Amino acid sequence: MIAKAFTGSRRYWSWVTFLLVLAATGFACYLVQFNQGLTVTGMSRDVSWGLYIGQLTFLVGVAASAVMLVLPYYLHNVKAFGRITILGEFLAVAAIIMCLLFVFVDLGKPMRLLNMILYPTPNSILFWDMVVLSGYLLLNIVIGWTMLEAEYKTVAPPSWVKVLIYISIPWAVSIHTVTAFLYAGLPGRHYWLTAIMAARFLASAFASGPALLILLCFVIRRFSKFDPGQEAINKLAAIVTYAMIISVFFIGLEFFTAFYSQVPAHGMDTLLYLFTGLDGHGKLVPLMWLFVILAFIALILLINPRTRTREKTLMVACGAVFVSMWLEKGIGLVIGGFIPNAFNQVTEYSPTPLEMLITLGIWAIGALILTFLYKIAVTVKEEIL
Repeated sequence: MIAKAFTGSRRYWSWVTFLLVLAATGFACYLVQFNQGLTVTGMSRDVSWGLYIGQLTFLVGVAASAVMLVLPYYLHNVKAFGRITILGEFLAVAAIIMCLLFVFVDLGKPMRLLNMILYPTPNSILFWDMVVLSGYLLLNIVIGWTMLEAEYKTVAPPSWVKVLIYISIPWAVSIHTVTAFLYAGLPGRHYWLTAIMAARFLASAFASGPALLILLCFVIRRFSKFDPGQEAINKLAAIVTYAMIISVFFIGLEFFTAFYSQVPAHGMDTLLYLFTGLDGHGKLVPLMWLFVILAFIALILLINPRTRTREKTLMVACGAVFVSMWLEKGIGLVIGGFIPNAFNQVTEYSPTPLEMLITLGIWAIGALILTFLYKIAVTVKEEIL
């Protein structure tokens, strides 16, 4: 089946070439960072997690969202998801590989990665994050490929794969819960010190991941003979709607707790920095208000059944959900947690051009992996139509 990824139209190869150029540019920039160290990034003593860890945090959610297809299909027999379950699992594979690459470039010295393997520390949340991410990647590769191979050979999948599918359901929840614990377990960072951090992570994951999958289904429908099915898209859109409402509600709870109690240490200063600026500093203010506007547009389009079931408005809504959640979690939550610092001083962070090109390169690698996996899956599904 792998050979199917290497046959395609001129448009397909143009897209692959474009991604390869971006990936190569990102790799060249990474070699500069490898040579000179993390000083070429915008990170500092006060803001030690920047664009790289922000992408990791967001993409773990995208990967975890595959459970929104697997759980209804295998536990509740929702047949409509049968056509696209493999697409969700392959999306998880690409997202997890991107997560691991962002950890890799954030380490500065890649050899440090071996410390986690050679000297495991079970009392460290980071150790468990590595375990759940690696395990989830392996589960989705094995499950997705085995199911697709069975479909290709028009035979029933082996019985053992169902055991792995059932294991993957709680595992999907665990990867984003453990990632949330990385933040909520740091008592020195008041903005992250909230009991609903894991719930916030899961809600935003179940909004952004399925929103991206809906957009990918529209692309597949347009450029191939395989139709993911309108019923599956409608059900996913309903999931995105409820998850987005809950996600915005959780963010509202943080505002209430911080401002009603008037306790600066409970994240009030960080929220002020993010949305109005603090002590004359406000680099993230435009981005956070863009998040608010996009989230508002998405909710209007998704809550209304007419716009939620119309293809063009649903695409706008899903795009707004994806970008708004990326801004809120991938930028505001991670970077905002460091501002102000322990001495209540503001040290701002801006990613350098080199940092942004490395990030773009990793996104290109993820898109390339997803392109190859979807090319194989869609070609198989076209052949058995």
